[in-house]
Order: sequence, then C-alpha cells, then structure tokens
Amino acid sequence: MANTATKAVLEGGPEDLPERIVPIDRPGDDVKVPFRNGYEHFRATPREKDTGEGPLPVYEWWERTELPG
Repeated sequence: MANTATKAVLEGGPEDLPERIVPIDRPGDDVKVPFRNGYEHFRATPREKDTGEGPLPVYEWWERTELPG
C-alpha cells in the first residue's frame, strides 16, 4: 500500500493530548510529539481511519521520553 499522506491519526497515549491529527514528514517514519516536558512516540500501523480530512494512516502510541530538567 503506497500512502502519500502528509498527516496521520494518533491513537493511544495521553487522553489529553491536544491534537490527534498531526502532520508527518514521511509516511512510515515514527512520529514524535512534544507534550508536557517530554515526547510521546507513535509508530505507523497498516491501518487507515476515515476522518474529516479523508482517509489517513493510523499511528499508535508506543512510548514516552522525558526531557531532562
């Protein structure tokens, strides 16, 4: 499946993450979202979700990293 989307849908992670549709650099690359003095990391899945912006690839949360300080 060749997907050329420039946005993705995020699933999982913190419930209060402000954005669930985010821009992506390249389809398939991990997405790192800054949030609360750290980063939430999401990985691509083979799934797509219908959104108001059309079908977008789904990325699932897999870890959080904290910034020092």
